[in-house]
Formats: sequence, structure tokens, C-alpha cells
Amino acid sequence: MATSAKYIFVTGGVTSSLGKGIVSASLAKLLQARGYQVTIQKFDPYLNIDPGTMNPYEHGEVFVTDDGAETDLDLGHYERFLNIRTSRANNVTTGRIYNNVITRERNGEYKGKTVQIIPHITDEIKENVKKLGESGDYHIVITEIGGTVGDIESLPYIEAIRQMRYEMGASNVIVIHLTLIPYLATSGELKTKPTQHSVKTLLESGVQPDILVCRTEHSLTKDIKAKIALFCNLAPDAVMESIDAESIYDVPLLLRKENLDTVVLGKLSLPAAGEPNLKSWKNFLTKLKNPQDKVTIALCGKYVELKDAYKSISEALVHAGAHQELKVNIRWIHSEDINETNVERMLADVHGLLVAPGFGNRGIEGKIISIKYAREQKIPFFGICLGMQCAVIEFARNVLGLTKAHSIEFDAETPDPVINLMENQKQVTQLGGTMRLGAYPCTVRKDTLAYEAYKKVNIRERHRHRYEFNNAYMKRYEEAGFIASGVNEENNLVEIVEYKPHPFFIGAQFHPELKSTVEKPHPLFMAFVQASYQKKQDQRRNNNE
Repeated sequence: MATSAKYIFVTGGVTSSLGKGIVSASLAKLLQARGYQVTIQKFDPYLNIDPGTMNPYEHGEVFVTDDGAETDLDLGHYERFLNIRTSRANNVTTGRIYNNVITRERNGEYKGKTVQIIPHITDEIKENVKKLGESGDYHIVITEIGGTVGDIESLPYIEAIRQMRYEMGASNVIVIHLTLIPYLATSGELKTKPTQHSVKTLLESGVQPDILVCRTEHSLTKDIKAKIALFCNLAPDAVMESIDAESIYDVPLLLRKENLDTVVLGKLSLPAAGEPNLKSWKNFLTKLKNPQDKVTIALCGKYVELKDAYKSISEALVHAGAHQELKVNIRWIHSEDINETNVERMLADVHGLLVAPGFGNRGIEGKIISIKYAREQKIPFFGICLGMQCAVIEFARNVLGLTKAHSIEFDAETPDPVINLMENQKQVTQLGGTMRLGAYPCTVRKDTLAYEAYKKVNIRERHRHRYEFNNAYMKRYEEAGFIASGVNEENNLVEIVEYKPHPFFIGAQFHPELKSTVEKPHPLFMAFVQASYQKKQDQRRNNNE
């Protein structure tokens, strides 16, 4: 147990979307591999309390933690890299900071004083930064600051960093600044000026970065690093490149070559003897880059134009594939583009179908049509949340003969509401943070695909939904071979469904992708990829006969 944590801040400059989350997760992995207890938190500068009400096109996926927090997708990277669980404390927004301060003001906690950005907002930021560090569970807390230095929204966070460095000392608080070194093809040059200006902007706020990590398409020469160091008040060994990588999972090893972890520990006055133990990470990378075969899985969703909307799903497929030495080729299919006339053409040569979660009526019929095809053609099927609900609707219409069956989310007047609003959701009027969120227990039936995957009866999975399987129809489904293989016994909620006559047909009301990590791929994704590969082998065998 750590008694007093050290703090690392990761800021971004020049442009957004440089990969602060991946750099933060990679550094944390290197420090963890040296035996340090590390956690990462993300501070987002938007005014939403959390991203739960934001459109996926705005924000990408919403990552849900065990304690029910709706958070930034970077927390998914943190969990996947470190194989640890995050919580509500790991993601804080400006909206929550201001909400906390205003609530305190309304409660009279400031004793009539004028409430200001400094000290009240910055104090609230520092309190949230230190919350994890003061728990005694971590040696090092890495805090990623969202946005770009120079943004108005980021100024209170930069000021809070300045104050913490002053209050705690340079050996307890360091700043890593991630910038871009653009390459001008016309002149064949890497340009350092944007980085110089970005550091200057930080300096104007009273913060001198300790380390620069420079995103680049081409390797930085010693001369370029020396030039950056000179103009940014740094030692040359504190300027490091982060070159474009084949996979995000390469980044820890690339940053290790730059000695990022060694320099960080030196600046924090922590020992860095020997090499980090990255054996299991390297084994994973070896399998990832040297697959023995490949498998094609269709991912049917309504936000496929923005791959980040399904980030945890795509990474869970990568994890499961690599551990089975398979390359998973994802075929992205927009659910609005699929219909009765083209479904065979779009799905005929895939080895598995995953129907993704989502909200709203758009694209629902395309999902239902794709599920019908997978069920009839015995293509391995995996439905997640809304994908599971669409499987329930499809079965009702095409097998049980309930031709107008639907979810009341999409048709309040359906005569057969096989998907119904959860009882505790019927009085809910606000959107934010009001769904069934976080980890809940589930009891798995033996002699099912789910039990074969999990190899245990009692599991806990994370949820984000308002609607559920309507138990009034359970008997009819079970008589037709469509069973509930996982149930939350406390509330009698169906969590997992399967169609027994099918070689692999399974739907989960929860989000298994949120718990898949590099070290521990999720059991359902492992089973789905395995079944998809078996489908490919069967096709090969049939073609050879």
C-alpha cells in the first residue's frame, strides 16, 4: 500500500485526438510492469455532468464502470491495458466540478463568501485529483486532461496543476505534454514550431512541462530533439517520439524504447532498477501479429461511420482473436443499409454476426432482418443489449407467429410487447444517469452456451439499459427452444438468451465488452470467435467434399 501518491498530469497541445489516453495507459502499463500500483483518471472539460446523454457521433461510446458511472471511452483503454477496474472517481467533467461547487454554495458551505474560479473551482479540481491518491491504494496517479492547451475550457485545470506543483513540489507532481510534430511533404520537413508555441502557451499559465511526447509520422532525429529541448526548456532525454504504430498495443513497447518510464521515475524520485516485466504483454503482441488463420465477423450497428462508438466491442474481438491466434476481420455493416433483398449478399460469406447495442428506432428493422438470416442459416450470432432485444423481437415475429411483436421503446401500441420498460424505469423523467447502470449479479443455467463459456454459475456484468425481456412471454419462448440461460434472480430479469437448436445463438442484456482486457478476454467473446472459426472450418470442409 502506498502512503502518499505521486501525481502525473498528461496534457495535449497543437491539436486534439493525439492519443493522450493511449499514452497515459501505456505509461501506466510500464510503471505497473515495474511493480508500482498505478491508476489513471480522465478530466473532461465539457459541461455535461457525464457523457451519458451525448450522441455517440459526438463522443463515441459511453464506457460504464462497475459502480454505474457513465464515463469517457478512454477509461476503457485504462482497464484494457492495466487489467484493473475503474470507478466514478476515474472520470470527472467540468459539469460535475461546477455542479459540486454550486451545490455547496446553495447549502451554505462557503459561509457567504463570493464563489470564484480561484480558489473554489480549482480547489474542487484538486480535491478530485487527490481523491484516488489519498485512498492509500496507489503509488502513482496519472491524470489525463481532456482537450487542448489554450482552450478556454482547460484553463482551470492548468491552474490547478500549477497550484499542485507549487504546493507538493516538483518531485511529487510532474507534467507530460503530448504534442504533434507535423510533416510537410512538399518540403520534406518535420516542423517543430507548433510544439514550441504549445509549450509557450503552457508557460504563460505558469506550467513548465517536464517531459514532451511528440506524435509523429517520421522518427525524430537527435538534432530535432535537441532543438525542441532547447526551445522548450527541457533536457534532450525528456523529449520523446511517439511514432504512428501498427496497433495501439505497440505503444507501451515503443515508449519503453524512448525510456519514458525511466525518465518519469527519475523525475518522481522513485527507483527504476532493472527492466519492466512485459512478458505477458509481449506474448499477446506476438499472437496478435502472427495469427495462424483469420475469421470474418459482421458487426451490424447504426453508428458504424464512427468506429469509436463500438470501441470496446472491436477491442474485445481483437483480444479474443489474438488469444486464439486468429485475426478477426470486422465487416462494418450499417443497419439502415440492410434489407430483405440484400441481406444474403451482405452476410453470405461472414462467419459470425454481432448485432451491436444502441438507442432509438433508426436501423432496427435492418438488425432484425440480419438476425433472421443468421438464425436460419445457422451463422454464429451474438447480440449485445439492444442486439439481444432485437433477437427476441425477431423470434417472436418469425417463429412464434406474433407478427406485430416489438419493443415498447419503438412501438408503444404493439399488441405483443416482448420487450417492456423495466418497472423501476416507469416513473423516470430525467435522462442522465437514470438507466440500469453498473455491475449486477447473474445466475447462469448449466448445460447452456453461457455456462460453457463462463464455466461458472455466478457472474457479474455491467448494464446500461431501460428495457427488458417481458417475462409474460417466457413460456412460449422456452417451448420453442428459445431459453433464458442467465437471470438476475433478485429482480427476475432475463440477462442472457439462447436458441438451443442453433449451433451458437446467444444474446446478452448486459455489455460484456466492457470487461474484456488484454490479459483476460471476455468469455462470451472467446466463445463467439471460436464458434465463428468453427463455422469457417465447416465451410471449408463442405467446399472440399
